[in-house]
Amino acid sequence: MAKKGREKNTKNKGKHSVLVERVKNKKRKEKEDRKARLKAITKAAQKASQEEK
Repeated sequence: MAKKGREKNTKNKGKHSVLVERVKNKKRKEKEDRKARLKAITKAAQKASQEEK
């Protein structure tokens, strides 16, 4: 049987899911930024090593 009246705890669950998504997006962005920085560093190192030869 379904409950009658107001739904229980949906507001808090909604807030929590928003916060969790925000944290996940932050981690994902940090990971992508780190990968991009490493790629730029390796590209610069390869270019420098090719210029030495």
